[in-house]
Amino acid sequence: MEPLLRYAPLFYLLLINLAAFAVYGADKWKARHDRWRVPEKTLLLLALLGGSLGALAGMHSFHHKTRKWYFRFGIPVLLVLQLLGAAAYVAWRTGSLDALFS
Repeated sequence: MEPLLRYAPLFYLLLINLAAFAVYGADKWKARHDRWRVPEKTLLLLALLGGSLGALAGMHSFHHKTRKWYFRFGIPVLLVLQLLGAAAYVAWRTGSLDALFS
């Protein structure tokens, strides 16, 4: 596998999490200055597409969307599911999963 392609998923995760963090910050700024807001669907979609860590960091850093239950509980649940998925993928790629089910 090409060295650059090998790290493509990590670059993607870095970018999507930075984007989620930045969008949460921008939306909080817009909320304070009575500007056009980022739709909640967009904020949730960024988290769903792999940016849950950035979304969670943005929520806590900017104190944004922490009162809405579907953000307060949904984003951490997404993060846990994504971490479990990543762990399962790594276990599958390294063959560790085969040892569990043998």
